[in-house]
Amino acid sequence: MASPLDNPAWASLTGPHARFAERRGRVVRYLEDVAPFLGLPGDPDEQDWRDVAELAGPGVVVLTAATAPRPPSGWEVLDALPGVQLVDEGVAAAPDPEAVRLGLADVPEMLDLVERTKPGPFRKRTVELGTYLGIRRGGALVAMAGERLHPPGFTEISAVCTDPAYRGQGLGTRLVLAVAAGIRERGETPMMHAAASNTSAIRLYLSLGFALRQRPDFVAVRVPG
Repeated sequence: MASPLDNPAWASLTGPHARFAERRGRVVRYLEDVAPFLGLPGDPDEQDWRDVAELAGPGVVVLTAATAPRPPSGWEVLDALPGVQLVDEGVAAAPDPEAVRLGLADVPEMLDLVERTKPGPFRKRTVELGTYLGIRRGGALVAMAGERLHPPGFTEISAVCTDPAYRGQGLGTRLVLAVAAGIRERGETPMMHAAASNTSAIRLYLSLGFALRQRPDFVAVRVPG
């Protein structure tokens, strides 16, 4: 039986994150202000790709996460980013006494930190996807990490970022371990995605007890006009 990790965006949107989904036929995508990811079934046919076009609209860039099928002729592939998928195989997860729960009131600061550190897609309602934790210094948010994709039985740790002035203090590592602890408490398994080119982050996550599961591509396409 295929694992939900083989198609995590689709598994999330047809499962635990169904409340955030827009759907047409077998195609699902996150609401635009939540996340940019679109999910296709593992065996998309011509009708599925027509449904993608109807759901997204002409000219719209669609991001598909992990095991992304290649679009049919006539669709423009804007980017195909090699990635890695990592799964907990012994992470020393632990709560962090300095970590605070972030919510809707913190979104302006979270968006500002994301803009300055570029950890990946983060939108004004992304915080609703799961638990986000942050560390503040002098009242200012200087580091955060949280939960994004939620395929059944797993939760993705994402948006791991630290203000450049506070890097080298292990804040991101502490937050990853704290978010992982919360995931474990629910009886789920932490997992992560990273760009294959981000070798320093991958080395860190492997050292924490994550293991490489697969090497997906993250594909951005433009719907034909």
